[in-house]
Amino acid sequence: PRLGVRTFLLLYSALSLGLLTWLVYSLLAAPVVMLWYYAPWQRWVPLVLMLPVCLLLAGALGAPNPLSIIGGMGEGFRPTAPGVAGVQRHPLLLAFLLWALAHIPPNGELATVLFFAAMAVFSGIGMRAVDRKRQRSLGAERWHDLAAATSLLPGRALLAGRWRPDPRRLPLLRLGLGVALYAAFLLLHRPVIGVPALPPGWPGTG
Repeated sequence: PRLGVRTFLLLYSALSLGLLTWLVYSLLAAPVVMLWYYAPWQRWVPLVLMLPVCLLLAGALGAPNPLSIIGGMGEGFRPTAPGVAGVQRHPLLLAFLLWALAHIPPNGELATVLFFAAMAVFSGIGMRAVDRKRQRSLGAERWHDLAAATSLLPGRALLAGRWRPDPRRLPLLRLGLGVALYAAFLLLHRPVIGVPALPPGWPGTG
């Protein structure tokens, strides 16, 4: 029998958590093997990419999106104005993907690279898996109607003219939350992770 959408999401979340737990324990127990060494420019990769990550997270959480892993069954979702889903159909998974990719350059140790690379691959595979699952649960015709102004490749719907953001409908609260998340990332990275997110000499790095 086919899994229901809620059962699928629960199993997907449990698998994600299990993989993350296994990777963390493996990372802590792994020997130190350096693939490359730190260079100052590498710090700027997560510093730049984490802003869109935080904006995607803030835009995805709680937003109606029947096409992705969260977002309910479509209550309040407008196919012609899909919100953050117009940027990319799976904004939460895209945020995880960018988060993982952003942390590879400044972390050249083998186990750490494998950890973040696995998270990136898992997020990318998850997008395809959710697409297939949603197509089955919604029906191909209904899914294509809902997904008309979205895309799997970030920005493709915008470039193709299938989606145009409406400045009058900008989710200012979510944008503010995204900026606040980014500020928290900058300020709390050192006390929580042990490594400052900001370059040396900036406030909070001394």
